[in-house]
Amino acid sequence: MDFTRPYPPDPYTLLPAPATFTLTSEDLSDGERMPDAHAAHDKGLSPALEWTGFPEGTRSFVVTCYDPDAPTPMGYHHWTVVDLPADVTSLPAGAGAPGGSGLPAGAFHTDSDGHTPGYEGAAPPPGDHPHRYIFAVHALDVAPGELGLGPDATNAQVAFNVYFHLLGRATLTATYSR
Repeated sequence: MDFTRPYPPDPYTLLPAPATFTLTSEDLSDGERMPDAHAAHDKGLSPALEWTGFPEGTRSFVVTCYDPDAPTPMGYHHWTVVDLPADVTSLPAGAGAPGGSGLPAGAFHTDSDGHTPGYEGAAPPPGDHPHRYIFAVHALDVAPGELGLGPDATNAQVAFNVYFHLLGRATLTATYSR
C-alpha cells in the first residue's frame, strides 16, 4: 500500500494559543523516537508524565495523546484522561492501564479511537513514515467533575469542552514507526 501523503500540521497550531507550561517525561524525549515499550505491539505502556509551571487558577487537567499522522482524515486519539485534580502534577508509567487503577480518585479514561478504555500504544502501519504522538496536558478553569463528562464521552466531546475552559497547554511530541 502506498502511504504517500503530506504531513498534517500540529492541530494545536490551528487553535488560539493559550498560556504554555512544561511537560516532561522520564520515558520520552521531545522530538525523539518513542521506546518500543509504549507501542501497541510491545507492552503498550503509557509513559510517565510530569508537568510544571501551569497557569494560576488551574483547577483541573485533561491529558491526551493524539497521532495527527494516522492515515485517516481526523488522526487518531490514543489516550484521554479527564478530571485530574489541580494538585496532581504527574502520572506514573502505566497509569493508562485499562480500568483506571493508575489514576487518582475521580479521574477517568475515555475510550481511544480504537475503543480501548485507557492508553492505546503507538501502532502506525508498517512501512508508513514516522508518526508524531502529541502528549498534551490541558490546564482548565473548572474543577474535576465540572466538565460534565463521563467515561462514555467521545474524544470530540472532550476536546470541545476543553476548548471553552482552557487556561494553558503543555505538549511533548514523540515519534514512532515500524
